[in-house]
Amino acid sequence: MKKIIVAIDSFKGCLTSAEANEAACKGIKACCPDVEVVQIPVSDGGEGWIEAFHPFIGGELVEADVHDPLMRPIKACYINLKSERLAVIEIAKASGQNLLKPEERNPLKASSYGTGELIVDAIRKGCRRFSIGLGGSATSDAGMGMLQAFAEALESNQFTEDDLKEMTFSIATDVTNPLSGPMGAAHVFGPQKGATPEMVEELDKRAIDFAKYSARKMGYDCSENPGAGAAGGLGYAFMQYLHADRRSGIDVLLDMVDFDAMLKDTDLIITGEGSSDAQTLMGKLPMGIMRRAQQQGVDIALIAGRIADKEALLKAGFKQVVCINPEGLPLTEAMKPQVAKANICETVRLLLENSLSLQP
Repeated sequence: MKKIIVAIDSFKGCLTSAEANEAACKGIKACCPDVEVVQIPVSDGGEGWIEAFHPFIGGELVEADVHDPLMRPIKACYINLKSERLAVIEIAKASGQNLLKPEERNPLKASSYGTGELIVDAIRKGCRRFSIGLGGSATSDAGMGMLQAFAEALESNQFTEDDLKEMTFSIATDVTNPLSGPMGAAHVFGPQKGATPEMVEELDKRAIDFAKYSARKMGYDCSENPGAGAAGGLGYAFMQYLHADRRSGIDVLLDMVDFDAMLKDTDLIITGEGSSDAQTLMGKLPMGIMRRAQQQGVDIALIAGRIADKEALLKAGFKQVVCINPEGLPLTEAMKPQVAKANICETVRLLLENSLSLQP
């Protein structure tokens, strides 16, 4: 075995993608010290989007003064790749659930205004292309806060209509939900952002009313587009008002880092996530990586903190599917970062030892 690619998603609430990758790398080196290991921090558009891109595309990490979901001043960063006039923006940096304490979560009050401020800052610094990672938001305002910041900047001549004509927006999300209705942003994602049943109904009504107003004003309606419900309706705002195209988050990332070229001469890919089951097969990050691996005939192993539907995962094409946690390990113990790192390291070491012993 000469080359292994490690591309593990974050274990939410426990490890970042980079931390999980590093733990797996230690397991590889313990078994195969001479193998070449390529680590790829990955994200599907949510938290970790910036960190996944920056090592591969470079560019300047720009810090901007913006507002968090409760309109408190904070600093948030994005990537400015000046040579391409490209800004890579992670909406969770300004409008993320991670910026709020659990008791502060209230999507009736949370605003996406800070995301708009990040975009405006990038425009003022010369960016005209935007890759936006949608995920991890605390908001469910259909992007109205973001659009407000955008409109205020336009009205105050921070950029012009001619600038606007040059801009292109691409949103990265694996969410396919529409803006409103039973499968919309409020009903599906509102409760995890702190919305009560009454709040959900109010948020859904606001989204419907905003979409109707926008359709009358603009003559078209993107509220039913797949992904309109992403990030509390930010997907809708980007598509309706900024003519954004939508792509799978993992596909955007893999294209940006030239993943297909990396696969040449690769013997094995190790991917993973906190919990793997049948939902993994519905477009989650490991599935996007597996599709690329299959296209070039590269074996791929899946590790996770929890495994269900193992046979379905194997049938889909994962060569091996392995749980990192010993049976009976309490969740509170498994979620400790040092425990998770040690279990990933040992799981990968054993996975490779077993693979090598099976080779003729």
